Amino acid sequence: MTELSIDTASSLASVALSRGGEVIAESTWQCQRNHSVELLPAIERLLADVSESASDLTAVFVSVGPGMYTGLRVGVATAQGLARASGLPLVGIGRLELDAYPHASFAGDVIAVHRAGRGDLAWATYRDGPWRELAPPHLTKPDELADSLGQRTLLTGEIDEELTALLAERAGNRAEIAAPATLGRSVALAELGHSRLEAGAAHEPALVAPVYLRPPAIGPQTQ
Repeated sequence: MTELSIDTASSLASVALSRGGEVIAESTWQCQRNHSVELLPAIERLLADVSESASDLTAVFVSVGPGMYTGLRVGVATAQGLARASGLPLVGIGRLELDAYPHASFAGDVIAVHRAGRGDLAWATYRDGPWRELAPPHLTKPDELADSLGQRTLLTGEIDEELTALLAERAGNRAEIAAPATLGRSVALAELGHSRLEAGAAHEPALVAPVYLRPPAIGPQTQ
């Protein structure tokens, strides 16, 4: 019962194989907008490492973003193709939830953050007991995030020195910064994906779509 997890929401790409949500093999690498070339070989290498092939897969889990436009398209399309070709269940989970989930034991809100360009942050809020989303992914300026913290909160994800300083200035001891992740999001995706699969939350592949918080910067131009 081998499950494949795919995360291509950022330049830090990650794939994992799991059984019952327990990871048996994982690979994380820096992928600079080259997901279309690097993703399938990475999956093939991971399968070879455990002496399996795509025909042995029983489910596919994929990160649906928000994040990099091209990376998300490649990851979701690959997951859809594998699921359709073999009739496998497919579960899509948001990138920010995957950043937050490793900190589910925190006694308070967990906010996952990533830089979204144009000076904006993408962020969402989660809490355990049971694990749930309190505020969906949305875009704001960094100072709006800092000023919104009214209680002890753990922040995780893409938090650079500039944001750390702003949080210290505006939120003080209400904001705690999680240590940088040492594993890719595919590890959290394996556990959450299996849990959602067991709960009957698999999706029709065609209905799994990338999450974008603003339109892509490409497309037809208007006059």
